[in-house]
Amino acid sequence: MRFKIGLIGKGNVGSSFLYLLSKKRNYLKKKFDIELSLNAIFKSDGALINNRGLKLSDIVNQNPNLKNLKHWHDNYAAIDYISKNNFDIIIESTPTNPQNGEPCISHIYKALINHIDVITSNKAPFFLFYKKIKDLARKKNCFLKYDATVASCLPVISIKGLLLGSEIMSIKAILNGTSNYILSKMTEEQLDFNLAFQMAKELGYTETDPSLDIEGLDSAGKIVILANELLGWSKSIHDVQIKGISGISLQEVKSLSLNGQVIKPMSIAKQNKLLVEPQLIKKSSILNLKGSLNGIIFNTKYAGPIVLIGKGAGGFEAASAILNNLIEVILNRIQSV
Repeated sequence: MRFKIGLIGKGNVGSSFLYLLSKKRNYLKKKFDIELSLNAIFKSDGALINNRGLKLSDIVNQNPNLKNLKHWHDNYAAIDYISKNNFDIIIESTPTNPQNGEPCISHIYKALINHIDVITSNKAPFFLFYKKIKDLARKKNCFLKYDATVASCLPVISIKGLLLGSEIMSIKAILNGTSNYILSKMTEEQLDFNLAFQMAKELGYTETDPSLDIEGLDSAGKIVILANELLGWSKSIHDVQIKGISGISLQEVKSLSLNGQVIKPMSIAKQNKLLVEPQLIKKSSILNLKGSLNGIIFNTKYAGPIVLIGKGAGGFEAASAILNNLIEVILNRIQSV
């Protein structure tokens, strides 16, 4: 069965997804009899479009400037062509815009209105317009998947389906790999904030706008998504009390370490309140995670605390979540035929 895919955004996550797709496409064909046809890649200055399918090897292995390839079109905007190329699935990986969610929100609306399934790594539409988007997807009978928006490759959002018999009461988590990496480097290697931040940036951990990481907005968006999805709340990022890590000094980190404590970028959803701030925890805490690791504690009504820990930053981590969602959507579509 053939599925036609359009990719919007070819940054770190989008490029990583293309690489994974090139590696997994033959496996998926053999295992599930699925033929994945990448028909378009949309960037801010144009698009690569071939309705018979683009040659992934030209795009991935040689990593060329897309403008040099045969099927490039200048000034082709995704919003104008989503409905014109007969896509089955749109994958949206543009950068997060916390002000209004654009252009991602418009891409999602356009796809859903045209009965196209959507997979995205962009958080903003979900911490700004969660209910509106979900309602539209239900109305149009479309799959809308966004596991990559929180904790990258960890199955954080999908855990809801595994805990149907044990209500989640509250969430406490480290949700920003960049902030955790910076604080870890300051604690373990006595690096100052600016140097640790630069290292995180060079490793590809930061958002396109790194202030989203260090000022707490990225974590705030993620805890909103988890609260709405797993706790059944109806919140937006405007409901979160936010404090970032940019004001933390190396001297402060050193003195706390001597007292058996560390500072971690915590995100909390509890008793209908949302909080993002650096907090002191004991070195022995399960959330004393190193590097870019994310960790989430789900406090459940009957099963007690359930913990997920894993990589929470990086292009390939997010891309693997997108690929998981893609396979999930396709298998569900096949079953519904």
